Amino acid sequence: VQLQASGGGLVQAGGSLRLSCAASGRTFSNYVMGWFRQAPGKEREFVACISWRGGHTYYTDPVKGRFTISRDNSYNTVYLQMNSLKPEDTAVYYCAATTTIAVVSEMYPYWGQGTQVTVSS
Repeated sequence: VQLQASGGGLVQAGGSLRLSCAASGRTFSNYVMGWFRQAPGKEREFVACISWRGGHTYYTDPVKGRFTISRDNSYNTVYLQMNSLKPEDTAVYYCAATTTIAVVSEMYPYWGQGTQVTVSS
């Protein structure tokens, strides 16, 4: 499956952004979709994931209550709505696909190219 992330940008602290990740190539609903991020000098970290039909979602603690992952299988797209953004959310955000619920990057064989999110203070 091929993934194309978009929607990043520069936003002030407290603002919002919505990331999108469009999938192509295989049946989208066969995949668990995840979002990861990597800040400069840091390892890639899990942000959120969503089950095949969207019934279950999982978040890392720092984004709980601020970020929402969702998917639209009719449009082969997964979203990450990010509210109340903080400077520490600054990172390159990646979407990824796997066939099982997972919170570690090693379990995701398919990756998008990343989109930069910068939050200014």
